[in-house]
Amino acid sequence: MAHILLVEDDFTFSKTLEGFLKKHGHQVDVSINLKSAAEFIGKNKYELLLLDYRLPDGTGLDVLAIARENNIPCPAIVMTSFNDVRTAVSAMRSGAFDYITKPVNPDEFLLVVNEALKRQQQPVAAQETKVPSKSTQPKFIAGQSDSSQKLQGHINLVAPTDMSVIIQGESGTGKEYAARSIHIQSKRSGKPFMAIDCGALSKELSASELFGHEKGSFTGAHTDKRGVFEAANGGTLFLDEVGNLSYEVQVKLLRAIQERIIQPVGSNKQIKVDVRILAATNDDLKTSVSNGKFREDLYHRLNEFKIFVPPLRERSSDLREFVKHFISEANYDLHRNVSKLAPEVWQVIETYDWPGNLRELKNVIRRMVLLSTDETATRDTMPDEMFMSINESQSAPGKDLKALQENTEKALITKTLEEVKFNKSKAARILNIDRKTLYSKMERYGID
Repeated sequence: MAHILLVEDDFTFSKTLEGFLKKHGHQVDVSINLKSAAEFIGKNKYELLLLDYRLPDGTGLDVLAIARENNIPCPAIVMTSFNDVRTAVSAMRSGAFDYITKPVNPDEFLLVVNEALKRQQQPVAAQETKVPSKSTQPKFIAGQSDSSQKLQGHINLVAPTDMSVIIQGESGTGKEYAARSIHIQSKRSGKPFMAIDCGALSKELSASELFGHEKGSFTGAHTDKRGVFEAANGGTLFLDEVGNLSYEVQVKLLRAIQERIIQPVGSNKQIKVDVRILAATNDDLKTSVSNGKFREDLYHRLNEFKIFVPPLRERSSDLREFVKHFISEANYDLHRNVSKLAPEVWQVIETYDWPGNLRELKNVIRRMVLLSTDETATRDTMPDEMFMSINESQSAPGKDLKALQENTEKALITKTLEEVKFNKSKAARILNIDRKTLYSKMERYGID
């Protein structure tokens, strides 16, 4: 049984979810707004947060932030309408575990809840991968598109080295899978792989999770704790959303990397560690450096090699390979036997722009497999809104308006950069966008 906080302002919907969760043995507190949610969080420790994105006095992300401030780093699931999927993707960047679209299918809802609670049973913010056998190694699907082959080539090139790597890409593109692939192909593969979500940590917890702490060093430190640096000794440490670390923790992280020494919070002892660092980010850390939010010396220490994980929209020729892989995974996990998709399902999959990238594709496939009663996944197993999306795109003028717009945008950016001799600040001003957006678009379009 888990203690769950449900934050939902729709009375009927919240009562339905509350009853459903209690039926499955969970203890549920219900809040209708940000204010009452904050009061609940101040009084209780929760194992899961179920958050409606749109609240009368704020958003679900505000609730998530309050939980982090109160040192409650439990997983959070954001509930939103299908039309707000892009907003849900942003929630993932803020540390949410997953999102689910309304109207909620009971089986799908229970599946996502159970997966979140399964994660909560593991160490608070870090997950360790022991030495994997060939049969249990996480499978990284390389893909055959040019961008996928470039990604795989970079992974193969840097994996045998001991270089620190920044893995950059949009939310849901598979940055952690890339990191695990690097670890498995490295000389450290027989040692631990530790992954920590820096976006899910409060400022107070970050140093403790990374470096450990001594009993009594701060409120709530009831026992000694070993940090992930020490736990990953000899192996690989994956820092997801590293740009979210506070400036003070960045200083300690830099020292740990340079000197290979850590000091637990509240302790005078120093511990030698040998850890390879892989760091992931949704954003261009160079922009954070220029804004003073990320230390330049730490950036250069992490950026010995950079890998860009392309968005799914740039890997369209790999879609069928990814779909088959996710169907196979879902069949195994959900005890189904789906072997093919109906033609109209393929049409939507190959036309939809997938703002949530591989994570969204995996979620949709799992939902389809879960709802399928025979070997073929049909139209009724997909969200109706996806068919609406494709119908709207087909009614737009031109057969590939999005590609035309992207080609035009790439040409304009390239021309502007050439005119200003690649002065990016000046180019951003002329294009009326900020430097962060410019760097992102240059990375996306392969503009050097």
